Amino acid sequence: MTPSARVQAAIELLDAIIAAARDSGAAADTLIARYFAERRYAGSKDRRAVRELVYAAVRQLGERPRSGRAAMLAIAATDPEIAAQFDGVGHGPAPIGANEAAAKPGVAPEWMLSRLEKSALAENEWPALIERAPLDIRLNWLKDAPAPIDGAEPIPGLPDALRLPSGTNVEALQAYQDGAIEVQDAGSQIVTLAARAAPGMRLVDLCAGAGGKTLALAALMGNEGTLLATDTDRARLSRLDPRAARAGATIVETRLLNPGHETEMLVDWARSADCVLIDAPCSGTGTWRRNPEARWRLTPDRIDRLVQTQRHVLEIGATLVKPGGTLVYIVCSLLDEEGAGQVSQFLADHPGWSADSLDLPAGRPHGAGVRLTPAHDATDGFFVARLTCAC
Repeated sequence: MTPSARVQAAIELLDAIIAAARDSGAAADTLIARYFAERRYAGSKDRRAVRELVYAAVRQLGERPRSGRAAMLAIAATDPEIAAQFDGVGHGPAPIGANEAAAKPGVAPEWMLSRLEKSALAENEWPALIERAPLDIRLNWLKDAPAPIDGAEPIPGLPDALRLPSGTNVEALQAYQDGAIEVQDAGSQIVTLAARAAPGMRLVDLCAGAGGKTLALAALMGNEGTLLATDTDRARLSRLDPRAARAGATIVETRLLNPGHETEMLVDWARSADCVLIDAPCSGTGTWRRNPEARWRLTPDRIDRLVQTQRHVLEIGATLVKPGGTLVYIVCSLLDEEGAGQVSQFLADHPGWSADSLDLPAGRPHGAGVRLTPAHDATDGFFVARLTCAC
C-alpha cells in the first residue's frame, strides 16, 4: 500500500468504528481484524501503519466525529506528512478542501468532562486517561515460576506483577502457554487485593466475566477453599473454564445466571460467603487507555442504566455475605455516581454494614474507598471499597 492508500484505509476504518460506536456495534479491534481479513494484499507493515493512524485519531478526539475523513483531517492539521497524503492519487483520499473542517481534538465529550470534574478528578489528570496503556502481567504461583522475560520490569508494591515492553506478544511466550503468567493491569491486581483472599475461604466473584480477577483470587487462595464465578453473559463466562484449566486453578466453579433470577439461582450460597467480590458493569472511564473509542459509545442514559445495574448486583451480593463477611465493590470507572456514590447510597440503605479501611499498594482515599487513576498510579482507573456485614 502507498502512504496515501494507508490514510484512505484509516478513513474507511474510522467510518466503520464511528458507526459501530453510534449503533453499539463491534469493537474497534474486531473491525480492524475484519477489514484486513478481506484485504490480504496488505502486508504486516501496512496493517501496523494503518492501525496506528486509526488509534492516533481515536485518541485525539473526545467527541465522536461526524466521519472518518474529519477524524483524519484532525491528524493532518498537526502533521504535514499526513496532510500531504490527501492528494487524490490512486487509492489516496481526495485533496483537502479550502473550507473543509476537521474534527475537534479533546479528551472526552463535554458532558463527560463535567462529570469527571464533579467526581473530583483534576483537569491535569485528564490527558493521562487516553495515553497508551502499559502491558502488565501477573505471575501465577499456582504454576512453577517462569523463566526470565526479556525487558520485564517489576511494579512497585506488587511482587506478583511485571510490566513488559509495549508490543510484546504475550501469547507467544512459553510462560503464557504454560499458564505461569496472565495479562492483567496492575490496577486490576491491586483492587483484587481488597478481597484479602486466603486459603480455605468461601468466595464469590459475582460478575466474573472471562475471569481475570477469578484467577487472581484462586492464586491468592492457593487453590484451597471454594471459589464460585458467576455471570449473566454466557459468551464471556465460557472463556473462564479453559483459562482456569491452563492456570491450574482447580477450585473455580462457574455458574451462568439468568438476569432477574440471580438470587434464586444462588440460594445455596445465601448468607454463607466469607467474601463476595463485585467487579460491576460500568462505563469503563478508567480504561480509555485500552479502549479509547469507548468514549464515543457513552451517553448519559447509558450511564444511568449502568448505575441501576450496579445497585442491582450490590443487592444480590449483599444476600450472599455471611455475618461478619465482606463485600468488595469494584468499578473501572472514575465517576462518583458509579463508585463512591454507589457505596455511600448502599451504606445509607443498609445500616448493618460498614466500610473498612483499605491498605493497598497504590491509590488515594476517595469516599468510603480508594481510587486509582492513570495519572497518579500509572494504572487503569478504578474505585474499590470493602464493606463488612455485621448483621
